[in-house]
Amino acid sequence: MEVVMTLDALNERIANTEQLLVYVSHPGCSVCHALKPQVEEMLTAFPHIASVAVDSDEVPDIAGAYSIFTVPVVLYFIDGKEMLRRARFVPIGELAHQLERLQQMRE
Repeated sequence: MEVVMTLDALNERIANTEQLLVYVSHPGCSVCHALKPQVEEMLTAFPHIASVAVDSDEVPDIAGAYSIFTVPVVLYFIDGKEMLRRARFVPIGELAHQLERLQQMRE
């Protein structure tokens, strides 16, 4: 998962990537640290989905720009539009199922 260090860089990736999963976390969040490897492993089943990680401490403007009130947050964008948002406790199986559904809808 590529690390994004600025809000402008994130916005550029969202605008220029067909399918992008954004993982927002915080260094002091134990749930964030436990969930990230699970998300990365799940994404191996979705090779066409690009992914980036954002540290909310490094990019504090992300909270206001994307209405993020808790972490971890998983955001999924298709053609620059937010299609899915999951926050706090994210069941990986449910997230994978929702991504599959969105993939099927695109076909």
